[in-house]
Amino acid sequence: MRDSKSDFSTNHRLLLISSIALVVGSLCSLIAVVLLKTIYFFTNLFFYQQFSLDFRSPADNHLGLLVILVPVIGGLIIGLMARYGSDRIRGHGIPEALEAILFNKSLMQPKLAVIKPLSAAVSIGSGGPFGAEGPIIMTGGAFGSIIAQVFHLTAAERRTLLVAGAAAGMSATFATPVAAVLLAVELLLFEWKPRSVVPVALASAVAAALRPILLGPGPLFPMPPHGLLPIQDLFCAALVGLFAGFFATILTGAVYKFEDLFQRLPIHWMWWPAIGGLAIGIGGYFQPRVLGVGYDVIGDFLKGNMTFTAVLLLVLVKGFVWSFSLGSGTSGGVLAPLLIMGSGLGVMESFFLPTDAATLWPLISMSAVLGGVMRSPFTAILFAFELTHDEGVLLPLLIATMVAHTFTVLVMKRSILTEKVARRGFHIFREYSVDILEQVHVEDVMTKKVVTIPAKMKVKVLVRKYFSGSHKHRGYPVVDSQHHLVGVIAPYDILKQPSLFDIGDKPAQDLIEKVPIVAYTGENCRQAASRMASNQIGRMPVVEKSNPLKVVGILSRSDLFKPSLKYSEEEDVRETFLFMPPKE
Repeated sequence: MRDSKSDFSTNHRLLLISSIALVVGSLCSLIAVVLLKTIYFFTNLFFYQQFSLDFRSPADNHLGLLVILVPVIGGLIIGLMARYGSDRIRGHGIPEALEAILFNKSLMQPKLAVIKPLSAAVSIGSGGPFGAEGPIIMTGGAFGSIIAQVFHLTAAERRTLLVAGAAAGMSATFATPVAAVLLAVELLLFEWKPRSVVPVALASAVAAALRPILLGPGPLFPMPPHGLLPIQDLFCAALVGLFAGFFATILTGAVYKFEDLFQRLPIHWMWWPAIGGLAIGIGGYFQPRVLGVGYDVIGDFLKGNMTFTAVLLLVLVKGFVWSFSLGSGTSGGVLAPLLIMGSGLGVMESFFLPTDAATLWPLISMSAVLGGVMRSPFTAILFAFELTHDEGVLLPLLIATMVAHTFTVLVMKRSILTEKVARRGFHIFREYSVDILEQVHVEDVMTKKVVTIPAKMKVKVLVRKYFSGSHKHRGYPVVDSQHHLVGVIAPYDILKQPSLFDIGDKPAQDLIEKVPIVAYTGENCRQAASRMASNQIGRMPVVEKSNPLKVVGILSRSDLFKPSLKYSEEEDVRETFLFMPPKE
């Protein structure tokens, strides 16, 4: 048993899980390359009728009006894959990973590791205005889960490797290893413990180390440093964050408004992605740069060299076709579109904000919109920094992103990621804190005055004295003549006997059939509560580690409520100021 008074609960299995995570990180970096190359393949096939793995933007096609049909064909293929393969490929990937982690013991179907990236490649390759990061996160998570199942790991360890695969995929795609780890912490792990953070960080680091070999070095969007910004720019950053929070709310609401509209259609959901594809095709005909992932568009926005009208039209069309097609249930990620629309909003704001920092506002707005939509502010801040390597913008990034995050937290009940899970009947609470039962130890809440049963007492006497009349305890420790713990007797131990008449003259110790389950001084209430729940008992004797036969207290379920009362007081009771008496 570990010492619960140490700083962390981690044990030596961390070394095993970390070793496996290194393998997961290496594998998922290769998976990211395969997915990107598959997207390039389908882009060349759909828009240029060529077999090639080289990158070409779908915006440069010469199909004319036929471009409208390309996303429709892609949508038809996605619908067929979803209906006859797995409907789990529908959506942007991260909600599916969340659901697997929280409600399915981090178990993911092996076939998802194949059909999810394939469906995303078809969707994006046929012009879908999505990012590859969501499918990569889900695919990397699926491989991490599969490897964990091969090694027969626990659900908690499977979660760690699932998230390690997801972080590695994001790290390899964007060359953002620290942001990938923060995404894991803020969105996927639901804990901040060395047992999970260390393996995830190692997997992300391995993927980032392999990226220069596989995809080239970062950063993805290098920018000249802005240096120390004047104080008025920091106030402007807060204003940018406010607009970003409002914009994030509109984008999130639009996706699910369109999803509600599709739910009302009198046709099978298999056909919905094709309808979404029609909107993509029409939008792509008038604004070709809305097609595909659009990393080149992000680069142009961050350079700030586009006209206001051009940016406005591009952002409006991109926002519409993205939210409409995502609402149709097709396959694709949300990060890249949010980066495009967020940076586009910043370009438009730069026409009104200080001109000496015109290239600053697209970057600040990009981070703020991402943080507001995903409710992962620190991920957004580090993501923007690692994409550009512009350390001078960290302070305005912090201000704008936190303002946007605050706006959406106060205005929206759920994020674009958790809303999808909630619509499937699951609720996710995303505030992390140390469990109050982890902070309080057994000796702080136990009942020190213990009623015990002598081991030699006759059964008929103990029944009359302890299990009848006003006695209400559900179990009693049994001690010998030296007050050493022998066991525990509960009503069940008596009721299961064939006849009380036959055993009435026997000593109480004859009713004991198993080693007593105890709590220890020095361990926290969470450990004791878990032992109590797993053994389906309501009371446990408390003994000392150094002398496990000496009973020093009794711990009941009602005792475990005491820490919650303390927490409630800290949250709800308002203290008086200095020596002022409380109001009557």
